[in-house]
Amino acid sequence: MDILNLFHAFILGIVEGATEFLPVSSTGHLIIVGDWLGFNDDKGKVFEIVIQLGAILAVVWEYRAKIAITITGLSSNSGAQRFTVNLIIAFLPAAILGFLFIKKIKEYLFNPMTVAIALIIGAFVIFWVERLHLRPRVKEVDDMTARDALMVGFAQVVSLIPGSSRAGATIIGGMLAGLSRKTATEFSFFLAIPIMIAATFYDVFKHRDLLHASDLPMFAVGFVTSFVAALIAVKVLIRFVSNHNFNSFAWYRLVFGTVVLLYYWNKV
Repeated sequence: MDILNLFHAFILGIVEGATEFLPVSSTGHLIIVGDWLGFNDDKGKVFEIVIQLGAILAVVWEYRAKIAITITGLSSNSGAQRFTVNLIIAFLPAAILGFLFIKKIKEYLFNPMTVAIALIIGAFVIFWVERLHLRPRVKEVDDMTARDALMVGFAQVVSLIPGSSRAGATIIGGMLAGLSRKTATEFSFFLAIPIMIAATFYDVFKHRDLLHASDLPMFAVGFVTSFVAALIAVKVLIRFVSNHNFNSFAWYRLVFGTVVLLYYWNKV
């Protein structure tokens, strides 16, 4: 057992879980931290995909009551049916475009410079949206319309660019669609479940030849660490958005993106 690999798995698990549902780009952080740790080969990329599942299961656990009510009410409850349809509508744009173009996106855009630029641009988008002082008309995810879901779905397409942030794109897109911060954040959580589970199993199946039994301890450490970190992050974020705007995340993106940009610019 390679202790160094287990340490890398632990660090990346924390990074994934802590950033997956914040508007700061987990993929961007994994690319950068993985590059710093020298853990960015093909196996490292598969590892990053697997630990994302740990983060998603944290959301499933946190919202298990809502998910159970929705599943059991699909045959008779109109609210559960509407919520499910909205998730499908919001899921499709990024799922379709991701399936068609993800190979090219990974080939040309999965690098620290792209991440840094996307982090900085995303920061200014958040500042701009917060300056609009939007008045939300949707206070609960169950009150969303198909149009609201479609707008969030198109916003999620932006997250195919590493560094832009899936959570950031869907939350800001939701706010522009008329959702409150809390509603947009919670819908972003729910929307992450189908999109990330689909992406995880597709990529794991595609790269199954890179998976070996000897790597199980490393994957287990990253998976569990990601789950715990994500569970904490989700609870903290929901409390945070109830009383704060997203400008602090924008400042973080701006500072972190600038540091990364300067670091890799000088490296080149």
